[in-house]
This record gives sequence, C-alpha cells and structure tokens, in this order.
Amino acid sequence: MLDELREEICEANRSLPDSGLVKLTWGNVSGIDRDKAIFGIKPSGIDYNALKPTDIVLVDLDGKVVDGNLNPSSDTKTHLELYKAWPEIGGITHTHSPSAASLAQLGKELPCYGTTHSDHFYGTVPICRALTAAEVEEDYEKNTGLIIVEHFSTKGIDPTQIPGVLQLHHAPFTWGKNAAKSLENSIALEMCAAMALKCWAVDSSIKPIPQHILDKHFLRKHGPDSYYGQGGD
Repeated sequence: MLDELREEICEANRSLPDSGLVKLTWGNVSGIDRDKAIFGIKPSGIDYNALKPTDIVLVDLDGKVVDGNLNPSSDTKTHLELYKAWPEIGGITHTHSPSAASLAQLGKELPCYGTTHSDHFYGTVPICRALTAAEVEEDYEKNTGLIIVEHFSTKGIDPTQIPGVLQLHHAPFTWGKNAAKSLENSIALEMCAAMALKCWAVDSSIKPIPQHILDKHFLRKHGPDSYYGQGGD
C-alpha cells in the first residue's frame, strides 16, 4: 500500500515542472495513508526529473521519518500540521506559482469572479497572516501550518470547500482528497489568480460572481447531489 502511495506522490511531484507551477525546485507534493497514519513527501532539493518512488520520504504523524534515506522537504512540518488538523484531506501541494505567489506578496485574497474558480473553490480563497519574528525563530515551518489552520478555524472556513490558501509574503498551499487532487487544485488556483490579475488590470472594481451561480457550479461538482463527471472522481 505504501509503495502505491509513493508512486502516486512521485508522479504528482514529477508533474510539477510541466504544470507551469514551479521553477528550479520551488514546490512539493505530499500524500497520506490515513489507515497507517503515514504520509510521504518529496525529499528536499531533489530535481523533479530525477525523482524516483523510492526517494519519497515517509513520515508519521509525530513528525518522525519512518522510511527513506534522504532528508524530507523543508516544508514537511507545515504539511504535518495540516494533516493533523484536517483528517478529511489526503494530499497537499505547495508551490511558488507566479500569479498565486503574486497575490500572496500583494497581501490580496482571491475572490470568486467566475465559474472557473467556483468549479474548485466555494468562494474566496483567503490570505492568512505572516509569521511574527518570534514564530519564525521558534519553528518556521510548523508555525506556518498552525497559522493556516488557525485562520480557517477563526474564520469558519471549511477546508474541504476552500482547498487552498495564500500566505502573506509567502506563497499558496492547496490540498485535496489525494496528492493528485491537491495538485489539480494548485493548477486551478494559479489559473484563477492569473485571470483575476488580468481582470483587475482592466477594471479594479470587478464584482464577485453571483451566489446562485457559485452555488450551482460548486455543488454540481462537489455537493451531495453532484452530477458532474462519471462518478468516483
């Protein structure tokens, strides 16, 4: 089972360069086996094209490496905090994709302006605060995860309905039911951020999508009576 998990995570990470989301090694994807309480993540600094399933580092929910000869991603503790807080999610993607990272640097959330966005996110993708100097010093990566969780909890945001966040001065994180879905949501977030930036350049007073259209597009794909696709996706 963990061999299959490693295969899936490796494939998702190897897809990052062609997705347009990353340059150099600025991104990582993880996935979790909830029954075994073990997640796998890309090793730190390894070229995507050279990545093999056996390179994927396995980590338990205490943050201990349980299998793997390489150092896990520097973002491992962030992924860990999200997995611990949100048992519904099965995969996480973190990149510095240009448009979404631009919003993070601008300190701007991403409202839903159209149906492309509402097919993946049930409303505004939020921006969460930057870490304080003390939080960076104490444990930068762990506190990054805790701040994301805190923001969603404080604002009453359901992470299964808004599977992504922008962190001020940093970059986006997305998640989904598995590694592949988390990557899909990262691609969707980048495309929606790019469209928003183009719209703002033309008309900064653009209004969000009407609620009834947002409801229709999100719920037909993700709601209890969803009918989009062929089932099982």
